Amino acid sequence: MHDTTRELRLAAALVEAADTLTEDFEATAHLGRVADRCVELLAARAAGIMLVEGERTVALAGGGGAREVALDLLRAQREGGPCLESHGSGRPVTPVSVRAAHEDARWPAFTGAALDHGITTTFAVPLRRRGTALGALNVFAAEGGTGGWEPELSVAQALADAAAVGLVSHRGYTRYRTLSTQLQEALSSRVRIEQAKGILAERWNTGTAEAFTALRRYARGRRLPLDQVAGAVVDGTADDTELRAKAQGPSGPG
Repeated sequence: MHDTTRELRLAAALVEAADTLTEDFEATAHLGRVADRCVELLAARAAGIMLVEGERTVALAGGGGAREVALDLLRAQREGGPCLESHGSGRPVTPVSVRAAHEDARWPAFTGAALDHGITTTFAVPLRRRGTALGALNVFAAEGGTGGWEPELSVAQALADAAAVGLVSHRGYTRYRTLSTQLQEALSSRVRIEQAKGILAERWNTGTAEAFTALRRYARGRRLPLDQVAGAVVDGTADDTELRAKAQGPSGPG
């Protein structure tokens, strides 16, 4: 690969494939763009990406001008095909003559569909990250034989590796954001409860323990979250008479 322009395009494509830390990230659309870049760089007719979790296909993405062809060929692999084989083995499926594979009854449903779409050669590379298999990238060519595709196979694998890095990074980012939100909500809730205890203790000229007991009994009686009751006290919308009664009444069961 000595074409400087192509090298620059590949570098840009790798960065794009790994860049997933955005608020509006959507996996299928992102992988569709990766497939688009694959078609552009390899001059293939189409390319598709299949994501797999366990034994279940969870997402399909097609790229190139023949996007629907790619999606049709991915769907045709339910009973076997380059994507599933590459995903299962964790290794590339090197360029295959579709006609020869069909004559050998290798992936009959897939090869039959590929021939109907005029695809002559196909290969696939795994989407993998540190031993974790996520799926596979499948390339579909409408001309040429199975020879001379080694550099293209390397380019496809580089794109697949970058896409896998992006997917794993986004999953980690999502977990971090979720945990951060949960911790912030828990902290805010605790702050509101402490504020409410202080407000009631000062208003009633009592201790914070008695104020907390009133909040808890009120919340149980109304079947409301304690944080919601505390918020009502802080913003002045809670029923002070009922709250005071709860501070003096029996705790009840539980």
